Amino acid sequence: MPAITASMVAELRAKTDAPMMECKKALTEAEGDPGRAEEILRVKLGNKATKAAARVTAEGVVSAAVDGSTGALVEINCETDFVSKNDSFLAFTQACADLVVQHNPVDVAALGAVAHAQDGFGPTLEDVRKGLIGKIGENMSIRRFKRYAGGGDLAYYLHGTRIGVMVQFKGDATAAKDVAMHVAAMKPVSLSSSEVPVDLIDRERRVAAEKAAEDAAAAVAAGKPAQSAEIVAKRVEGSVQKYLKEVSLLNQTFVKNDKQTVEQMLKEKATQVASFTLYVVGEGIEKKVDDFAAEVAAQVAAAKAG
Repeated sequence: MPAITASMVAELRAKTDAPMMECKKALTEAEGDPGRAEEILRVKLGNKATKAAARVTAEGVVSAAVDGSTGALVEINCETDFVSKNDSFLAFTQACADLVVQHNPVDVAALGAVAHAQDGFGPTLEDVRKGLIGKIGENMSIRRFKRYAGGGDLAYYLHGTRIGVMVQFKGDATAAKDVAMHVAAMKPVSLSSSEVPVDLIDRERRVAAEKAAEDAAAAVAAGKPAQSAEIVAKRVEGSVQKYLKEVSLLNQTFVKNDKQTVEQMLKEKATQVASFTLYVVGEGIEKKVDDFAAEVAAQVAAAKAG
């Protein structure tokens, strides 16, 4: 079994808010697999283990651009929060969004090949990126983008520079902007429950099944009658259906009115949302965790040896 390091425990704790010892136990049980360890914590601790799941692990900026029915959302990463506020870096991120709208590149490499000049660098966007790395002294990369074109109107919302949402819709622009703000706050994973990725559903069903099994065992240990397999299966399916409603946009309770769902609000406003994109800076990127105590100890040891 791989060694469970302090940094692995710290990263799992940062993501789940679970106690350090529980994180270590989960990693040990999962044989070092952080994804499986998170599932184990969810079984043991419930939703407490996911309240920090949206915390980001890298720096950067989300930018947006819209020209008529064509628009783009882009994420550009850098190493530190300080650089994410740099004027040249911000100009570069906005240029990326504008160029995606104008040139419809097929991927990040194609976007880098588009003609662009900034701060004396060029003639391509990739040349500008490399030039800014040298000028600012920090690595930066174009991580991802989503382009919309010709499928309806567009609305977007940027929560500072770290969260961005673009919504493709037909109908009321104010309602669409409200939906974009709702997505930024509630972070749905799909438009409807039927579009939730299968791997997420399978994971939720697995967690629900393990939780139900633990609860059933605890009940028997407490002297209560054993639950039938049918009852346990219904509990699991109920948990999965609850999850689908919680993570699908149309089924979520609207943040501006807890008496109606997003779907009900849109119907009231005669508005249809075709799709949306949510970017959270650094989401899913592992960020190096420095062990400063170990680093200092190593430097002291090296000095003594010298």
